[in-house]
Amino acid sequence: MTYDVVIVGGGPNGLMLACELSLAGVRPVVLERLAEPDGQPKANGLLGRVVRVLDRRGLHERLSGSPEPPRPNTAYFMFGGLSLDLGLLEESPVHALPVPQRRVVEVLEERAIELGAEIRRGHEVVGLSQDGEAVTAEVAGPDGVYGLRARYLVGADGAHSAVRKLSGIAFPGVTYDRMTVRSAHVTVPPDLIDPASGALIVPGHGAVPPFLPRRTEHGGFSYAPMPGHPPLVSTTEWDQPATETPMSLAELRASVRRVLGADLPLGPPEGEGPHALRRLTGGNTRLAERFRDGRVFLIGDAAHVYAATGGGPGLNLGLQDAVNLGWKLAAAIRGSAPPGLLDTYETERRLAADRMVLNARAQAALIAPGSDVTGLREVFAELLRDPATVRRLAELTTGADLRYDMGTPAAHPLTGAFAPDLDLRTSAGQTTRLADLARTARPLLLDLTEDSSPAKTLAPWAGRIDIITARPLTPGAPAALLLRPDGHVAWATGSSHPAPADLQALHTAAHHWFPPAHDHP
Repeated sequence: MTYDVVIVGGGPNGLMLACELSLAGVRPVVLERLAEPDGQPKANGLLGRVVRVLDRRGLHERLSGSPEPPRPNTAYFMFGGLSLDLGLLEESPVHALPVPQRRVVEVLEERAIELGAEIRRGHEVVGLSQDGEAVTAEVAGPDGVYGLRARYLVGADGAHSAVRKLSGIAFPGVTYDRMTVRSAHVTVPPDLIDPASGALIVPGHGAVPPFLPRRTEHGGFSYAPMPGHPPLVSTTEWDQPATETPMSLAELRASVRRVLGADLPLGPPEGEGPHALRRLTGGNTRLAERFRDGRVFLIGDAAHVYAATGGGPGLNLGLQDAVNLGWKLAAAIRGSAPPGLLDTYETERRLAADRMVLNARAQAALIAPGSDVTGLREVFAELLRDPATVRRLAELTTGADLRYDMGTPAAHPLTGAFAPDLDLRTSAGQTTRLADLARTARPLLLDLTEDSSPAKTLAPWAGRIDIITARPLTPGAPAALLLRPDGHVAWATGSSHPAPADLQALHTAAHHWFPPAHDHP
């Protein structure tokens, strides 16, 4: 038997891809070498565009526990330990969702199973080969070694990816060996928490706002009070002596003293674990030499890892890798993929990865110790009084500045961008959101024009593209948008009565991305 897609790795990225493929009518098999989900604390939340991506799959409510849609952060954010005053911006690009990675895995696994994906735990890929028709994986499972053949195979198996290694794909990059990060879930005395702001009051140092890292001449400090969990305290130091001694709270207290120049009474965490108590030395920023090898693809940490940025950048980027690749693989399997569609996965996601490398390196430079870095930070702090600079850095950090080449002339500034959030009133008189209309993960034409000419132009695509006519409730909304399943704008117009050339461009874009299946068997 030949399966359509085998996904190696049952973490958040592999499970997200399983959801995307299942929504598109493809039933993947997920192979995870661990017999049970890894409950160790990892990323503490999601940041940036990925929060809106999850909202458009109906997953934000499950993860947040609230029916409220994601709201942008309009207060403060950080770049390299420097405050970005988001209140200077007319519209903030920063969205955050504080949720532990293990909860992300739980929700995505539940959703993947609901949609019909098959998940095999305790199954590890130990060999790999491919021909012109399929990929064959050698899998070690609980009952022995067996072969599994699929039209495509995706490595979502982390930074030490077996799929990447078995495919002979190099993983060049930079190793940072000077940095030591200590983290632990703790308790702090209640009287040290400012009830108004939630800031941690460190006696002898001052207030440290939650989730906003603090840099000093001696290192970095952060305080992250996750809802429903003990707060996570972390320090970063440079050029620490090597040690084999197990990490302890006493070691973290001493590190806090060196970094902040003050003592902070930290106690053991309360409640059920697992709880973090770890010391990490060094880090890597690496990009796979290629994200595709024939019928094998890499997503998430298998394709890219980042140090020194904070905020779970690998998870944020990896989930979007999955959303980018899922609909393209499904189109290739259905026979409706235009020529070169699968090649656009690497083109587009490497662009996103390169931007994250820039982000990681810039922030690493700004948080390093030393008086010269302090001088650089003082200059940056002056620049951050400029709203344009704040926007550029906020967009870089969250990925909101990413634009894809749509392969056709871009007559509208939204072309290639991730579609904005919109509130709408449909032709049936119902109030809805673009995020609700996108939950099917299908191509979408949103026609908000006066004459419905875009909808009429794409009437022959009705079986391949969801066509919605509506009226905008969001000020400044575009007149019409053609969206790919990943939420990026393939075509847009601002005219309520599009000109013939505009409609011809819409026709061209629709045929470019969503040709009939018989055109490309």
